[in-house]
Amino acid sequence: MLPRQQSQSGTLQTSFSLVPSDAHLPQEEPRSNSGQVRESPTESASSRETWPNVEAMLAKKMESGKTDNDNAEHSVVRRLSSADKISLQDIARERVDLISEKMHHLSDEFLEELKSGLRVILDGNGGLQQREEIFILQKLVQNRTDLTAKTLLIANRVQLEILVAINTGIQAFLHPNVTLPQTTLIEIFVYKRCRNIACQNQLPADDCTCELCSNRNGFCNLCMCVICNKFDFEVNTCRWIGCDLCSHWTHTDCAIRDGQICMGSSVKSGPGETEMLFRCQACNRTSELLGWVKDVFQHCAPAWDLEALTRELDYVSRIFCGSEYNRGLRLFWKCEDLKEKMKTGVMDSSMACRTILGFFQELELDSPRSIENGEGGRLIAPQEACTRIADVVQEAIIKMEMVADEKERRYKKARMDVEAFEHEVEDKTREAAELKVEKQRKKLQIEELEKIVRLKLAEADMFQLKANEAKREAERLQLIALAKSEKSEEDYASSYLKQRLKEAEAEKQFLLEKIKMQESFRSQNSGGADQS
Repeated sequence: MLPRQQSQSGTLQTSFSLVPSDAHLPQEEPRSNSGQVRESPTESASSRETWPNVEAMLAKKMESGKTDNDNAEHSVVRRLSSADKISLQDIARERVDLISEKMHHLSDEFLEELKSGLRVILDGNGGLQQREEIFILQKLVQNRTDLTAKTLLIANRVQLEILVAINTGIQAFLHPNVTLPQTTLIEIFVYKRCRNIACQNQLPADDCTCELCSNRNGFCNLCMCVICNKFDFEVNTCRWIGCDLCSHWTHTDCAIRDGQICMGSSVKSGPGETEMLFRCQACNRTSELLGWVKDVFQHCAPAWDLEALTRELDYVSRIFCGSEYNRGLRLFWKCEDLKEKMKTGVMDSSMACRTILGFFQELELDSPRSIENGEGGRLIAPQEACTRIADVVQEAIIKMEMVADEKERRYKKARMDVEAFEHEVEDKTREAAELKVEKQRKKLQIEELEKIVRLKLAEADMFQLKANEAKREAERLQLIALAKSEKSEEDYASSYLKQRLKEAEAEKQFLLEKIKMQESFRSQNSGGADQS
């Protein structure tokens, strides 16, 4: 089975990223085989996950046009009070009919702002706060029992798109260029249709009755991994492994991580022979991996560039790194050798592609089954035998020349590396001596600084002692000044009282004299009267 070709035809052209590659998002916990699937805030199967050109892929599905709710657009935008507006939490928490009635009177600009705000939250670039917001919204939506296919029929279109985006964690449902029918959105929300907008098959896909497809809500066996439950748009690649028997798909990384790739004996292998096998988690049966890898490379490798070929060789190396049989080990070392040659520029992608395809043919010829089913029982003509022998000898000579050239190149490269290493050792030795001198100089500077610090500390102690003495002298002078001030106040009060006493005595004397004068004046006046 070729990778992903039964569910996707051709190579999908990607337009923009569905989720950022930010490796700062939390990893999604493995989902159980039953119960409601709770997605992480962003639906992503890899750091390279993108979503395809929606206009081209949904052209047929968009011919039905918009639903009745799309015709309820208003040409007049009225002024809204803060009480009339709604938030994302209102949509996630309140009844469908109430929110639908409110949104019926809201302007298109406000609804677009709601969708844009949710897209920003689903981007996950805002850190922990935005992740907490989407987790709260998902919890509100997924804990509700009133959100059924019947109640969602009366929902506003923007309200339905927001609910689906919150429930799935996929912001593509909010993109302006994505216009899915309302029935499709409802089926995605209630897990009756695949949430992958490039797939959108009815669930369970292909009417699969296996336990996995029956019990895992929202799982699509055509585009989702049976282990991590995520999807992406990679096709024609060793990134995905398909089961030969049940046609379920698994990420190669997930299969390696969960131990689904291991050594074992298959039906095709001979008695006592083991090879690298993939055990499908859906049907618990095994598939042979060497033939699958060979088919992938034969059909898809000519279209790969250098980066894609290097990535695919890396996947093959990781698959067969634990191989214990001859052909698997040979394939592993061949992939490592080709990666090294492409990395150093010795070999380009086309030459590497031809080399790996020729290597697969050699493995096919060297297999025990090809020897058993070959021409071992038929006699060939001497001329044909000589021709074959000459071809084999010529090919061996070419390979020997290539090996010799490669050995010579590696020897030169090793010699250059040794010389570079010697120069580097000399440089490091010189740098070490300089560092030693610098260290000694720094040590002397540190000792000098320590002396200065000790001197400054002694000076500080001396100044502190003088300051304490000056403080005590100031306090003593302050007490003396206070005593003198009190004494001067007392002297001033005493002199003031004495002065007042003198003034009172003088005034008393003045009054006595005045009284005497008045009495003498009266006596004179009384004597004159008697005489007259």
